Amino acid sequence: MEVNHGGGMEPGLDPNWAEMTRECLLDIFSRLSQEERWTGPMLVCKTWMNTCHEPSLNTIFDLETRFQSFPECINWWTPEFEDKVDSFLRSVVDWSEGCLTEIRVRHCTDSSLSYVAERCPKLEVLCIKSCPQVTDASMTKIATNCPKLRELDVSYSYGISHESLSMLGRQCPNLEILKRNLFPRQGPNVSTIVAPVDYILAFPRYGNIEALIIGRHMPRLKHLELQYCTMTLRGLTSVCKGCSNLEYLDLCGCISLTNSDITRCISSLKSLMAIKKADFNRPVDILRLPRNGN
Repeated sequence: MEVNHGGGMEPGLDPNWAEMTRECLLDIFSRLSQEERWTGPMLVCKTWMNTCHEPSLNTIFDLETRFQSFPECINWWTPEFEDKVDSFLRSVVDWSEGCLTEIRVRHCTDSSLSYVAERCPKLEVLCIKSCPQVTDASMTKIATNCPKLRELDVSYSYGISHESLSMLGRQCPNLEILKRNLFPRQGPNVSTIVAPVDYILAFPRYGNIEALIIGRHMPRLKHLELQYCTMTLRGLTSVCKGCSNLEYLDLCGCISLTNSDITRCISSLKSLMAIKKADFNRPVDILRLPRNGN
């Protein structure tokens, strides 16, 4: 091998990266994060782009880390942005060829989620925070076609009702993690919410019904988040009775519960390792709800 005086290879002996075998490319690309592949190898050449579409590299679709890296933006709540997210999700579903097991995304719609339900029977993790256009229509399909689901996050997705939770609990027996957080309606975080006001005010008001469903149909839950849920003592009693394996419980902002209610109910949870409660003593800001007729 000829070496120039600078200590490197002669220009004519540089390796031809385009001639690397598919197996070698797969091995290299598998060491990169999804975002690194999207912003790097996929833009180099057609061969590398096609390799990045390999099903084995597309078993996980995680946009949550990307969302977290940017400040919240009201434009995320527009149909135009939702269309872009839907298009991206559909593409990854196609590339996975049915092998997609994990989805973490925001602002998708029923359209792309129904597409997921029809083509991804191996799905185990579904996190769809802040998805106002996801409703029971697509979630029913997810419950029917994705029985391996073990983690579900539907926080701030108000189009999903207690009927979907019931269906998911009955059809997905492996469910161990459920996050059903609502936007704060009181407390210091109210002013930091970036979402349409009318949407915030349309929060689910059937906290007890949802709690009863969780207690009845999700007995294997280990992690449960119900921030700012409207449930009362009756609902919490059902949860603690039916979900005896709970290890983590988040009740932050559940102002219809008293400290004594919570203490009494969780006393039966022998596996509980951590719990988050509302601060019952701190003065809070209140998100005022409009009165009838106003």
